[in-house]
Amino acid sequence: MKVVCPRLPSPTPNATGTRDSRTASSRLPEELVSEQIRRLAIFGAVGAALWTFGFLEDAVLLPATLRPTAVAQMARPVEIFGIVMSLAMFMYVRYGDSSAQTKVNIGLAYMIVSAAAVAYINTWAASAVSARVDQLSWNTVVILVSSMILPVRPRRMLAASLVAASADPIGVWMAHLRGLPVPALTNTLLLYLPNYVCAIVSMLPSSVLHGMGRRLRQAEALGSYRLVELLGHGGMGEVWRAEHLLLARNVAIKLVRPEVLGAATEDESRVVLQRFQREARATAALSSPHTIQLFDYGMTDEGTFYYAMELLAGRDLESLVREFGPLPADRVIFLLRQVCHSLADAHARGLVHRDIKPANIYVCRMGLEYDFIKVLDFGLVKFKKDKRDMRLTHSANGQTTGTPAYMAPEIAMGEREVDRRADVYALGCVTYYLLTGQLVFEADTSMKMLMQHVQAKPTPPSSRTELKIPPEIDELVLSCLEKDPNKRPQNAEVLYDLACRGTCVMWDQAAAKRWWDIHLPELTGPLTISDSAAEISEFTPASTSQTVPILRGH
Repeated sequence: MKVVCPRLPSPTPNATGTRDSRTASSRLPEELVSEQIRRLAIFGAVGAALWTFGFLEDAVLLPATLRPTAVAQMARPVEIFGIVMSLAMFMYVRYGDSSAQTKVNIGLAYMIVSAAAVAYINTWAASAVSARVDQLSWNTVVILVSSMILPVRPRRMLAASLVAASADPIGVWMAHLRGLPVPALTNTLLLYLPNYVCAIVSMLPSSVLHGMGRRLRQAEALGSYRLVELLGHGGMGEVWRAEHLLLARNVAIKLVRPEVLGAATEDESRVVLQRFQREARATAALSSPHTIQLFDYGMTDEGTFYYAMELLAGRDLESLVREFGPLPADRVIFLLRQVCHSLADAHARGLVHRDIKPANIYVCRMGLEYDFIKVLDFGLVKFKKDKRDMRLTHSANGQTTGTPAYMAPEIAMGEREVDRRADVYALGCVTYYLLTGQLVFEADTSMKMLMQHVQAKPTPPSSRTELKIPPEIDELVLSCLEKDPNKRPQNAEVLYDLACRGTCVMWDQAAAKRWWDIHLPELTGPLTISDSAAEISEFTPASTSQTVPILRGH
């Protein structure tokens, strides 16, 4: 399968070979920042106009109609300062050669100084303080308008807005020091409470702006794809429904940033990205129709790894059992054969999946076929003949990533020579879960569960459910759950042959269609875009997929 990476510029590596994606991901796209800078210049011009209006009101209108007040006379120098400051900011932002970040910083300073000037007018004279009792401060307007224009991160906007909101209370305190009658502290805080409410609200426009920026950067970086709808997110990253701009084809886009997985160092970030490159390449090499189809993959210039895969309509097996209960043995074998078909293809190519679990197996509708299996998430795949790749499945502190409920004893014990028989063990656990709706072993901690996989003898599935399970199915499942890998079926192809030996033949496409008509009727008619917005199996509760310590054997 030829894999094409559409129009993705290569990231600039640093000394350790990776890019600081945390810094890159927090930046807004240049186009969006430029637009906000233009608005910031307009903001300066509008500020100059408002200060000019205030000056004309105090210097011309009030003397012509009423007796000038001490507040009006005191405000004139401040208003002249506001006019000059606003015009200076307009000229600097509009025509200055400084960086966009410097101009944004100037905008934040302009907001705070403007708030201080307003507070000075509000609180310098005793008559001004008393007049504020039933009026909102103009600083509420300063804060809200600034938050809608300045392209800064929400936390930074909140900090600057709180400073601006505090200008009025500080002005009251200074008036008190000068001996003017002022409200009590509690009354002062209540008087200027709207300032602080607006400061908190200021985070909303900033968050919206940065959300738009993030989506814009992703859309630009993903070349031929346009992100449409977030389908899910979890420990591995995010999955979006996306459209191919040229082919008008709906796909699922998986986005993975190293920090999403808790990579704290550059070395860990590099290992995480290598892991997902492995997943994409391993999946692209497989040809079974029951393996998720990969269209292309690449890395954005922010260091975010992505790949595009087919969008499925259906349920993962974990969700299916949780929603509808254990499955009849005929259906379980029908599904098991298809999973074996996918894994047999992988095993024949020297690949081991290492994370087989119900949440990574998708049952869906494909055209006229129902109960069609797709195996997902080859992120922990191990190339059997390449021992160098073992380091990608273990962290530096001696931990392995996987799902304890489906982990073979040899993985739990930390044995380095883990092969395809570990997938067979996991398939036995999956089959057990489908038949009974229960895990092979129950435990309140991951470590206790791993110890049971290493030491405890499993109970036959037929003894843990009221559904009829033939003896040969019990025998098949228990053979997969043997502690000694040599006693299990040696690969998925052998297990496929065992599952095809004439047992449980009552489930076919007609039975599957009837089940879907009753239980998932929205997926049995003509499929629309919304019909395809099904779950992506990797995004499961955190309790089912964890990082667990390796048990070292002696």
